[in-house]
Amino acid sequence: MDWRRVVGRNVRRLREAKGLTQEALAYDAKIDLTYAGGIERGNRNPSLLVLVRLSKALGVAPADLLKR
Repeated sequence: MDWRRVVGRNVRRLREAKGLTQEALAYDAKIDLTYAGGIERGNRNPSLLVLVRLSKALGVAPADLLKR
């Protein structure tokens, strides 16, 4: 299983459910827009701290980003 893809799918699904753009999510999570896009595509391997920032910006627990 490719965990980068799992995280990417969850980030995209949760972001779209909240009606956020990638730009808004990146701003709220204090990460670069291209980095956020790479995470959603499953091309980037976010650190634990980035996962926590993304989860806060999305209003979910960090574990929710790792659910298959």
